[in-house]
Amino acid sequence: MSTEAELREPHLMNQILPIRMTSRVVRGYGRGSKELGIPTANLDTEQLKLSKDVTLEEFPTGIYWGVSRIADQSVYTAAVSVGYNPTYGNDTKTIEPHLIAPEHDPRRHASSTGETLLKDFYDQTCRLSLVGYMRPELPFEGLDKLIEAIKGDIAKAVQLGNEINDTLTTEKEWVQSDEPARG
Repeated sequence: MSTEAELREPHLMNQILPIRMTSRVVRGYGRGSKELGIPTANLDTEQLKLSKDVTLEEFPTGIYWGVSRIADQSVYTAAVSVGYNPTYGNDTKTIEPHLIAPEHDPRRHASSTGETLLKDFYDQTCRLSLVGYMRPELPFEGLDKLIEAIKGDIAKAVQLGNEINDTLTTEKEWVQSDEPARG
């Protein structure tokens, strides 16, 4: 398998994406909701099932966009952090999707980003398909800069999630189904 640095090259990223995964939602550090006002559904990396022949350790860190469903909820566009959260200096690699609720969704909650799906999903199964890579994971000088970058990531994920193409349609269908992540 290629190294993480090699996989981050755009032409190689396109070879591994989309990548499907399923896992249980677990408690994270609690910073997404409390410090940033941008809640995430933290995936249990010990239980993680990936659709491609790549391990979590090999999977490139960065900010991705995709589609997700938790339990029997609707399918949502997601902005997803995969990595070590360098602003906080974590030692453990995490996968943290932020579910983006459309304007018409009654569960939409006004947060710092204005589109948050506010609900606890602990111990429920998350189905997530990473459709595209947006940017590398970066350290930021202060939470205000981090929040600004995340808001930009969310806006870009919404824009990309509104584009209709065969890959996105296929991935939304998979997320809605009960098919296993392993292909």
